[in-house]
Amino acid sequence: MPKKKASPKWRSGCPLNASVEILGDRWSLLIIRDMMLRGFRTYKEFLESYEKIATNILADRLRKLIAHGIITTERDPSDGRKLIYSLTPKGIDLAPVLTEMVLWAAGHEHTDNQALVRQIQKDKEQFLAAVRQRLTETRQTIGNKFRGPTRTSPDVRRVGPALP
Repeated sequence: MPKKKASPKWRSGCPLNASVEILGDRWSLLIIRDMMLRGFRTYKEFLESYEKIATNILADRLRKLIAHGIITTERDPSDGRKLIYSLTPKGIDLAPVLTEMVLWAAGHEHTDNQALVRQIQKDKEQFLAAVRQRLTETRQTIGNKFRGPTRTSPDVRRVGPALP
């Protein structure tokens, strides 16, 4: 089992509490969703998401996700002023959690993107395996493209587009 980093001081020792303190706002989950399912990697792409996150909130959530080791950044080799965001292995491990949240919401609320819901319902394990495979392929591509300094983990992965 990998060593765990020293945790910030949580309100309690409950694992669910730690999860909520890291991911408990809607914006963090939507940023992770966009990285996993839409392949978003840049600040501009996040700003153009359906939900229209404000710039100050986006910057704050990205900083928090980096601090918690959920995402990492690398300099864009074509423009060193821009950052490319990627999910870390810790962030990728949230794929089953987000998948269950999608299924829960689709089962209890009127939601759009029924094509995604049907794809997950048809074979959840196959869906998650495909997500992880895209991550592996993307990781190899990223490793070859980006050789600049990274923040948090140098083991960078992300999921490519999965939405129609």
